[in-house]
Amino acid sequence: MKINNELVKKVAKISRLDLSEKEISKFKSEFEEVLTHFSEIDKIETDETVFNSLNTKNQFREDFIKSCLSKEAVFQNTKNREGDFFKSPKIK
Repeated sequence: MKINNELVKKVAKISRLDLSEKEISKFKSEFEEVLTHFSEIDKIETDETVFNSLNTKNQFREDFIKSCLSKEAVFQNTKNREGDFFKSPKIK
């Protein structure tokens, strides 16, 4: 995958970050470094079965029925309500 300024700007927009050109350049090189590390990991042969060395088992707990919050309590601290839903910005 090729990392370019446009990709960094898209990730910044989705993350709601306002990056300067200097920060974009910095993140571009950091993303490239991360991808380099992942490409090294991809080269590792993993034909062996991977297992958990700890002898653990699923630990279940009983479910307890509790009362839920009212809609008013859920939405009391937000301005971003539309009907019975939280309103969020579109991601393009």
